[in-house]
Amino acid sequence: MSSTGAQITMLALPLTAALLLHATPQQMGLLTALELAPFVLLSLPSGVWLDRVRKLPVYVVGELTLAAALVTIPVAQALGWLTMEWMYVVAFVLGSVHTVAGSAAQVVLTQVVPRERLVEAHAKNALASSGPEVAGPAFGGLLIKAVGAPLALVVDALLLAASALVLRGLRIREVVQSASGRGFKEELLTGLHFVRGNALLPTLAWVIGTWQFCHYCAMVVQILVASRELGLSPGAIGLAYVALGVGTVLGSLKGHAVSERLGPGPCLVLGIAVTGAGWVLLAVAPAGPLGVLAFGLMLGCFGLGAVLMFINFLSLRQAVTPSPLLGRMTSTMRWLTVLPGAPGALLGGWLGQHLGLRWALGFAGASALLLALAAWRSPVLRAVTTLPQLADEAGEPPEPAEAMLP
Repeated sequence: MSSTGAQITMLALPLTAALLLHATPQQMGLLTALELAPFVLLSLPSGVWLDRVRKLPVYVVGELTLAAALVTIPVAQALGWLTMEWMYVVAFVLGSVHTVAGSAAQVVLTQVVPRERLVEAHAKNALASSGPEVAGPAFGGLLIKAVGAPLALVVDALLLAASALVLRGLRIREVVQSASGRGFKEELLTGLHFVRGNALLPTLAWVIGTWQFCHYCAMVVQILVASRELGLSPGAIGLAYVALGVGTVLGSLKGHAVSERLGPGPCLVLGIAVTGAGWVLLAVAPAGPLGVLAFGLMLGCFGLGAVLMFINFLSLRQAVTPSPLLGRMTSTMRWLTVLPGAPGALLGGWLGQHLGLRWALGFAGASALLLALAAWRSPVLRAVTTLPQLADEAGEPPEPAEAMLP
């Protein structure tokens, strides 16, 4: 339910800004940057807090807060209050919830799945979301065409509320850190030091962080390319986004097997290359039917590549982290990897407005392909051919968190 609603929001939010409020590329970039800003401000302290509390209730409250924030958009439109400034505030609230509740949701999965099956679990989780990702965009496009983008967000809000009710019924045995007597700042620094001192996590952080820069640079202009350069209607854009779901399904079905064959590190690099190729393809595609086809292929490449990347990225970082540090590790890694997204969005908006939308997309795609080459040349990632295993998972006594610090 939440996944279906997310597909509606993915279309309705930027279309409200682009078509109803006639946002410029730079305004689209600022809208995305403000949605990412809470990751910079809240990720690290929320990680310490999450290690001290049960995560599932945080996830539930997050779903309800998202629903409330989205409902304000059609209400503001009905009252004549809807402006880009209103959209900026909503984007910041959405980003704040995704920062805290999103980290909680990622940690919850590790409480119910053995570490050695994390890649498989993330692949199956992606597959469970792929059905809504196939049907959701088409449904969202038709819904937006019928009632308008702002009112379509009401459906998302209802789905989020229903998701929260389902989540409340789950019974999960969660690992909660007992009181250590240490201060908030000391525990926050423990998470930072753990990530810095790990052999794998810093490499994952710079690779995924750079990809996020490219991703958000492309994301702020791709809807504008579709609507203004290719002339697609909201309904047609929604139908084209079905290709995103198809790519996600393909990645979900084959991602675990590809990771087993190539190894988690090389599979992650392959995903980066696939997404970059899709952006370059759309940047050079001519207008007309070929351009529409290229838009669909770009979305399919993104769906496939993102799954190949993230089932391995999430699994690798969780596999090397002791349970008491999962909240802080997750928030630290999200901070490091999402932080570059805001300047990427701002740069994409600037390039789109001053040089052209296709130039912005081409820059993002070429940068992602260069990143894939650099990541492949990294001996750390190329050497990760199996999922790492913690000492305590291998039957040896676990080390205290402090012993893992540099």
